[in-house]
Amino acid sequence: MANHKSALKRIRSNEAKRLRNRYQHKTTRNAIRNIKSTEDKAEAEKKLPEVISMIDKLAKKNIIHDNKAANLKSQLTKQVAAM
Repeated sequence: MANHKSALKRIRSNEAKRLRNRYQHKTTRNAIRNIKSTEDKAEAEKKLPEVISMIDKLAKKNIIHDNKAANLKSQLTKQVAAM
């Protein structure tokens, strides 16, 4: 266990950040899954900018790697275009 006041605070803040990151990442994964399972092209095209924005935010906060974000966006864009 931590011996310093600042270390105790760091443990608390790390846990809060970890939970926030998990929530944002899971929400984005669910949105990606929803787009992939959508059969309607118009609906998928409508949702695509929102999901791309979510992916960009994850990459900006280093929750996911920049290259992974680029790969996800490319994959989703190609899939929606092919519908």
